[in-house]
Amino acid sequence: MIWNETKECMSRDEILNMQSARLKKTVSRVYHNVEFYRKKMQQLGLEPGDIKGIEDLHKLPYTTKEDLRDNYPFGLFAVPQSEVIRVHASSGTTGKATVVGYTRRDIEIWQECVTRVLAMAGIGANDKIQVAYGYGLFTGGLGLHYGAENLGATVIPMSTGNTQRLITMMEDFEATAIACTPSYLLHIAETLEEAGKTDKIKLKAAICGAEPWTENMRKEIESKLNLKAYDIYGLSEILGPGVAADCDAHCGLHVYEDHFVPEVINPETLEPCKEGEIGELVFTTITKEALPLFRYRTKDLTSITYEPCDCGRTIARISRFKGRSDDMLIIRGVNVFPSQVESALLEMGETSPHYILIVDRVNNLDVLEIQVEVEERFFSDEIRQLEGLTKKIAHVLQTALGLGVKVTLVEPKTIARSEGKAKRVIDKRKLI
Repeated sequence: MIWNETKECMSRDEILNMQSARLKKTVSRVYHNVEFYRKKMQQLGLEPGDIKGIEDLHKLPYTTKEDLRDNYPFGLFAVPQSEVIRVHASSGTTGKATVVGYTRRDIEIWQECVTRVLAMAGIGANDKIQVAYGYGLFTGGLGLHYGAENLGATVIPMSTGNTQRLITMMEDFEATAIACTPSYLLHIAETLEEAGKTDKIKLKAAICGAEPWTENMRKEIESKLNLKAYDIYGLSEILGPGVAADCDAHCGLHVYEDHFVPEVINPETLEPCKEGEIGELVFTTITKEALPLFRYRTKDLTSITYEPCDCGRTIARISRFKGRSDDMLIIRGVNVFPSQVESALLEMGETSPHYILIVDRVNNLDVLEIQVEVEERFFSDEIRQLEGLTKKIAHVLQTALGLGVKVTLVEPKTIARSEGKAKRVIDKRKLI
């Protein structure tokens, strides 16, 4: 094996002992090499020796995306530039880009983590994996690429941008696995169906991530493409894809605790959540060399459990993401997440998984319109059938959200498809 599989099946005491030893080393190194954290710890009256183990993790300061932007571009790096062999960065669409760096050892750990994800999905050296994440500064493409090569699989580095060419290569090269966003994979499934090529592909597994998606969406993908779909999670600030992933049991995403220490906190009070309680996911890196981070607030909403999984792994599991704390819409005092809408629509079975939420303010009152794609046949049948479906969807969504919504049914292909992260929300209140 490329890695020691026993790391995923250690006892809880063994995991905690490993984390404690690695945390202490990391804290000492960061304190002496990163001025930002040294000042933060000094403000809290902390010295490296005060962190004696994982039980003292709560004493360390939180880190946010704003901290990375304030120290742009390399202010949080813990190694000299000569040791950094690669950088990645966010798009910076909402401010300065967040820049991350990797030493050679960091890249090796990243490869190992992605390799573990792929192996957990049943992908091996004899497989051909089509990587349809974006390459470049985004971590998705290169992350999956290097992990698949490390596994010994054949990599087809398609990236995104030309769905028809991607499908041609998928068929001609007989790809057996694909890595991309779940919304883009549904678009690929639609395109294959329209071209009558669904039965010609050889895909057996899909590694999907980079955006929240529901269990119902997974089942939809598996049904349309006759494959097994797995969730992969990561964020560039912590590593990239490969921080966590789910197994065949689909009972949460396994976190690679030998490299990352997860916490779930109340985003308002910053107090720890109970096991199984929804809160904001926080990570501390314990093996990163170039950019180690203490208690990084991801904004992703999930819960955590330390119960052993049915697959036999004992590492912590986080539940499928409910959304992001900064993606949550508050409409007339009600918290609304796009994932709630998606789950409700897919359970109905009469709509496509393509929808968009439009929030506006009319006469000082917030209103929510949800546009939903339905099959062409609904527009060619009697008008009362269309009205009946509209009322049915409105009722289902009101029950799911606890909020009255306006439903607008639109024809197939009306809602724009995305090859990256799907855009689900238009909040016009922010435009006023």
